[in-house]
Amino acid sequence: MKRCNKFLLVAALLSSVGSMLAQDFNSAYFIDDYKYRHDLNPAFGNGQDYVSLPVIGSLSVKMQGNFGIDGIIFKNPNPTGKKTVTFLHPDISWAQVKEKLADNNQLSTNLDVAIISAGFKGFGGYNTIEINSRTSAGLRLPIDLFEFAKNTGNKRYNISDLGFRAQSYVELALGHSRQINEDLRVGAKVKVLVGLARANIEMDHVVADLTDQNQWVITGQAKANFNVKGLTFKEASKRYKDKSRGYYKYVKEVKVDNTGPNGFGLGLDLGATYKMDHLGVEGLTLSAALTDLGFISWRNSVQASNHGENFIFNGFHDISVNEDRDPHTADYQADTYSDQIADFANLQNDGDQGSERTMLAATARLGAEYVLPVYSPVSFGLLLQHRFDGDYSWTEGRLSANYKPLKWVDGGVNVALNSFTASAGWVVNVHPSGFNFFIGMDHILGTTTKEFIPLSSNASLNMGMNIAF
Repeated sequence: MKRCNKFLLVAALLSSVGSMLAQDFNSAYFIDDYKYRHDLNPAFGNGQDYVSLPVIGSLSVKMQGNFGIDGIIFKNPNPTGKKTVTFLHPDISWAQVKEKLADNNQLSTNLDVAIISAGFKGFGGYNTIEINSRTSAGLRLPIDLFEFAKNTGNKRYNISDLGFRAQSYVELALGHSRQINEDLRVGAKVKVLVGLARANIEMDHVVADLTDQNQWVITGQAKANFNVKGLTFKEASKRYKDKSRGYYKYVKEVKVDNTGPNGFGLGLDLGATYKMDHLGVEGLTLSAALTDLGFISWRNSVQASNHGENFIFNGFHDISVNEDRDPHTADYQADTYSDQIADFANLQNDGDQGSERTMLAATARLGAEYVLPVYSPVSFGLLLQHRFDGDYSWTEGRLSANYKPLKWVDGGVNVALNSFTASAGWVVNVHPSGFNFFIGMDHILGTTTKEFIPLSSNASLNMGMNIAF
């Protein structure tokens, strides 16, 4: 039996700050022979057939948001103390913390791997076969939570819209695109999905009131749903504020035993491109796509909630973020934060709620590419994108300049503005006969810690190698 030593909410929160969006290498949208362009718009084909190399055929790692680790970990202004402290440390002022945060702090992370992928001409068009692993996570932290954790002196804090979500699944995708006439090309992709795990945690309308005994009374709504095969809760006991009511049980940890596939679903991608030459606009091509339309039906949904009852919380407390000579320090730190946030959530076991169906996060893209009539190796592109994902939705506009100096080399640079930040990206795609290699970023990596963790929450890396023929 495998035991999860950290409460899942906290483990995900901490790992997110250290580390959701499916092979969204938007910098390569207008790169003609980028082999995985059909993932962005299924109407796109390739000039070459290809077969991916296992695992390294395409690797996509992406993180974006409006806050980062520089809002949580600070250099200690006290030269005699620890070099690095958390925002909870008394030597760090609330003004310093607030400067690094937004009113609604969001973070999304992705890891997508093409396990097997192939594209080939045939059946009157271009065809693709893929098996992909897709893992994503999203986190929402209102600034009121940080202010409460820092305890700026108020006797009441209102905390709303706190949430975490993670999902992992494998997809088998079959795609086909074809030329309808000289100007119009269309494509579609059908996906069979195998759900591996999903977690969704929401806390809303949470109010923290300070009592005369310097204790916090917490009220509000909290609910956690886990779609994980073999997951059960480990519970502990806590006494009610009204001692005459005795004790109640709350979720302290989760345990997972014999995990495996836990759901199945279907997905659909649709796309089209249209050349405007015959309408008098030479060199202009418009495109549109709607991807990840679909759902996953999970076999079970293990739930925990706080039942809307008041409870006592002792507050958040700072711990060191430095690893000293004690080899257990890092585990101790994670467990300490885990205990604090598990106490704050105060979830109680509701048991298995039966099957549950969840929708995929669909993405809409609109593109316009203009090839210079006087020098066709150069083109300019505008890509607009919106992710339909409830509280985790976002929008982006990206302007790119692309250059193809040789038949087998192309690339480009671009700038983007999205719901979180402004950024710049680049891509290089090498595709002679025999192999293909590409590398690029939608978000250029900025300042990092010594462990190469971005101080901001925006970074990406896309790379892969394939056999081309």
